[in-house]
Amino acid sequence: MKNKTSTSKFQSVFIPVLLSTALSVGLFLFRYLDSQSSRYWFLLWNLLLAWLPVLFITLLIRWLQKGRWLSWKGILLSVLWLTFLPNTFYLVTDFIHLKPTTEVSLLYDGVMFMTFAWNGLLLGFITVYIFHRELLKRLPVRRATEIIAGVFILSGFAIYLGRYLTWNTWDLVVNPAGILVDLSNRIVQPSLYPNTFTTTAIFAVTLPVLYYSIYGLIRSAMNERD
Repeated sequence: MKNKTSTSKFQSVFIPVLLSTALSVGLFLFRYLDSQSSRYWFLLWNLLLAWLPVLFITLLIRWLQKGRWLSWKGILLSVLWLTFLPNTFYLVTDFIHLKPTTEVSLLYDGVMFMTFAWNGLLLGFITVYIFHRELLKRLPVRRATEIIAGVFILSGFAIYLGRYLTWNTWDLVVNPAGILVDLSNRIVQPSLYPNTFTTTAIFAVTLPVLYYSIYGLIRSAMNERD
């Protein structure tokens, strides 16, 4: 009964995000119907990818209720969650595509972009919180904090790979050699690729600050009782 109640609370936290996601989709569809332009269709795809970490964190939590984290399934689900997590924060970078058009007002597009970015941040921070909570059940606070910091650093680097080198998550499977070549170049000659460290650092600092600023709100929303 306790596990069922915990699962129900876990699932209910995403209901408001579903409503917020529906708003983003609705704004895009209204824009499309009004202008007959699918200019920003990629926002829908990126938002879909941002929901995948929710799937993997859900499966991980269900597994942890009956199995060990340090098992092949627990590790696999953790890796899948971490692999797709940067897609949530990546939505913020889509603002670089925002520009005046003759289709709708810039204000409308700005609000639409804002909702997509907001949903990405929500999905990212909620799943990080859930992962963080599970770590705290098993590790000292300092060690759990260090792991979460590492998660944000890796996310910042992955955002750089996606925005500047146009790699995507699927390339880890279909073209891992190409990614390794790009990584090795930046490790061997870091001075030639300043954007690598600038972009990674920006997100490595910004994301954890934003995360911890709403940490208490997320705990309250999940109605967690220690």
